Amino acid sequence: MNKERAALARARRVVVKIGSRALSADGDAPRALASEISRLRAADRSVLLVSSGAIAIGMKRLGYRTRPREMAKLQAAAAAGQSVLMRRYDEAFGELGLTVAQVLLTHADLADRERLNNAREALAALLEAGAVPIINENDTVATDEIRFGDNDQLASMVVPLVGADLLVLLTDVDGVLDPRGRRISVMTGETTIGRVPASGEQVGSGGMASKVDAAEKARRSGAAVVIASAKSASVLSDVVHGRDVGTLFPCIGEPLRARKHWIAYTLRPRGVLILDAGAARAVAAGKSSLLPVGVLGVRGDFHAGDAVRLVDAQGAEVGRGLTRLGAPEVARAAGLKGKELGLAAGAEDLVVVHKDDLVVAP
Repeated sequence: MNKERAALARARRVVVKIGSRALSADGDAPRALASEISRLRAADRSVLLVSSGAIAIGMKRLGYRTRPREMAKLQAAAAAGQSVLMRRYDEAFGELGLTVAQVLLTHADLADRERLNNAREALAALLEAGAVPIINENDTVATDEIRFGDNDQLASMVVPLVGADLLVLLTDVDGVLDPRGRRISVMTGETTIGRVPASGEQVGSGGMASKVDAAEKARRSGAAVVIASAKSASVLSDVVHGRDVGTLFPCIGEPLRARKHWIAYTLRPRGVLILDAGAARAVAAGKSSLLPVGVLGVRGDFHAGDAVRLVDAQGAEVGRGLTRLGAPEVARAAGLKGKELGLAAGAEDLVVVHKDDLVVAP
């Protein structure tokens, strides 16, 4: 057992995500999950479950032979399937004396700080009461504008929301594969990802690329991540006991604080600021605010308080942050110094993105 695997035994708060394909492949998956989560709870770990499956179940109930493309039909399938999904979990966990609680979220809920804090407090109250929150995207009301994209991304946002130290992404394959099709045990910076086995009928919206992306985002909040197969009845126990299952993304050294993780990975950028070479270096160092003099140009229509991407002259992203000025104000001030901006004597420099609201790209 290597030290990265051994460290998983110290995880006290675990987020588990299971996808539609894994649920579809095993009709007894809710009971298997309930049994595994019950064992984690007995070892004094709190667990939250992010579960797909509502649309897949609803498709069958409504007679859809393939996954619909129309938003209205996807919403209808979600509405028809969510109650069935929760009933299955309620029965499975109830048999073991555990209470489940449905939590439906949209991206807009987590993009707004007040609503995000409300969600955090509600989840904390559920965990304190001994319940197992079962989280899903609120597909019945979600539109393209307020969707997470898939539940892998939702799970990566739940991790910093609840202060989890372990995320387990359950899927229908053994883990991430190398170019020869072999499972990668531990993901390092030098590891090359290979092909992903083809799945059958599409019932979900995610995929291995989304899981790897979600894993990297969750790692930046200080959690370890394991992508593993849901087919094993003991997969969660194996993970927390450090056994060599799935693909491990170990914790990184210096995690982002929750607010900066929110800026970097939850908020959707509304525009782009193009920086000169000096400003790009200063931003990459992580110790300086962005001033107008370092801005070469602006793209997009954004307002003060919106998230923006900061890129160098070649288009490479160097960071993300909250702008203190709208697009027209930044465009007028771009390239100008304090005196040229007409600031009063002794006034502080005009700041476009303050260093406290800025996250350097990894």
